[in-house]
Amino acid sequence: VLAAVFVLRSFLFEPFQIPSSSMVPTLTVGDYILVNKFTYGIRLPVARTKVLDIGEPERGDVMVFYPPHQNDTYYIKRVIGVPGDRVEYRNKTLFVNGEQVPQEWLAAVPNGRSRVHMGQETVDGDSHLMQVDMLRPARDFAVRVKPGHYFMMGDNRDNSSDSRVWGQVAERDIVGKAVAIWMHWESLLSVPSFDRLGLID
Repeated sequence: VLAAVFVLRSFLFEPFQIPSSSMVPTLTVGDYILVNKFTYGIRLPVARTKVLDIGEPERGDVMVFYPPHQNDTYYIKRVIGVPGDRVEYRNKTLFVNGEQVPQEWLAAVPNGRSRVHMGQETVDGDSHLMQVDMLRPARDFAVRVKPGHYFMMGDNRDNSSDSRVWGQVAERDIVGKAVAIWMHWESLLSVPSFDRLGLID
């Protein structure tokens, strides 16, 4: 049984808990998610060496990885740029290779010292929710994604430490693709919920 669990968690699927609000509204604190560890290839545990090449991350994927500044800690963000892409962010609008990523604003939510706008972005034909705080600076930038690296951003654009802060993610530091929410449980004092059960956009 232990051997089966080791193989399952090391090479196939592993559960993770969301600890921060950087991926709101897609993922919230207390979500338990399932990560597919073979979507991007089979890797050796600890060494992180890829032994079987199956696929590569695509723009819009929600990915678990080790960031360059904390290389022993799991992070989760969305893939915004793949190797060779030019990623730009101007006035809270995203551009990839000179093309504006389509946005549709869905709601404005006044909230104390913030003014949150929730919207929907469409990356390579797939849509996902995101949000910005209109009272915070836009943090404009332009960057070229290096070979063998990925540019990551949180869906909670103005409350996320991501590639804008600590740089691009190397291919060898990829853990897997987040594919589904299977439970929500905020704390030991709360009751687990399955209301958010479903696939991750």
